[in-house]
Amino acid sequence: MRKMEVIGLGALNMDNIYRVERILDDGEAVIKESACFPGGSAANTIYGLARLGVSAGFIGAVGDDADGKALLQDFRGVGVDTTQVRVKAGEKTGSTLCLSDELGRRSIYVMPGANSQLAADDLDLAYINQAKWLHISSFVDDHQLGVLLGLMPKLGSSVRVSFSPGALYAGKGLRALKPILARTYVLFINRHEIRRLTGHDASAGAEICLEQGCRLVVVTLGKGASQEAGNAVSYVKTAEGEYLIESGCEDAAPAADTTGAGDAFAAGFLYGLLNGKGLEECGSIGNIVAQFSIAQIGARPGLPNLAQLAARYEELYKQPL
Repeated sequence: MRKMEVIGLGALNMDNIYRVERILDDGEAVIKESACFPGGSAANTIYGLARLGVSAGFIGAVGDDADGKALLQDFRGVGVDTTQVRVKAGEKTGSTLCLSDELGRRSIYVMPGANSQLAADDLDLAYINQAKWLHISSFVDDHQLGVLLGLMPKLGSSVRVSFSPGALYAGKGLRALKPILARTYVLFINRHEIRRLTGHDASAGAEICLEQGCRLVVVTLGKGASQEAGNAVSYVKTAEGEYLIESGCEDAAPAADTTGAGDAFAAGFLYGLLNGKGLEECGSIGNIVAQFSIAQIGARPGLPNLAQLAARYEELYKQPL
């Protein structure tokens, strides 16, 4: 069995992205551009880590269709191990409809497809427990949440869990996610999601998540954060302290598309942790990877390789990565 540093577990989707003038509550707007890309939150993070040279695998489900083949091929192109991705006969691969406007706002609609067929029997515990990290994200259906909840007590003590709940799982509340949060080493969540999960802002919400058992809470702030945050792009809190991570690049170009920005940030942050970096440095690396990601349409096309990341890091911080 090939030993992995990080294994991902989550939905696999084909993202149908439409760049529009503005996100509407009602009315009409012009579609400026459209494209189709492989996606899925944990899947994007695993892809990003593999681009940086991390040995990675993925557990999930696709249909026996062209989209499923494309998702597998995209993973294999960067060296992600796909032996644990289950192909579900007669099912359509999951898909999303993503609307993205010029202000960086998004509206995402999910059709789970084969993701809803992933079962506990599809998970190889020996495969999971040989990894250093297990990175998990949300599914649409409650059955797959049950699969994740049932997995937590079976994980080996050496496996660290990173968790990106997204809006779907944040909306389920603390009680529903308690077994996962209790096993989570690092929680990746944005400022809207943490308020939805806890009812509080980044600082107070992060404290609540630490009380649930998380060792480290990383809140991406995005545009429109409070003035107190200044130029900060993320907030990191542990039992020992808290950090505001500055952008490092005030003249960044406008985002082409913010789809997958949080997933890219998680990839950079985890890369830092895997390589023994401090938390502030991990946050800076995460931000650089996210900036690469949003420069192109789709969650993955803009993700950097290690040489690109190292060059950008040295340019910003005047020291080697």
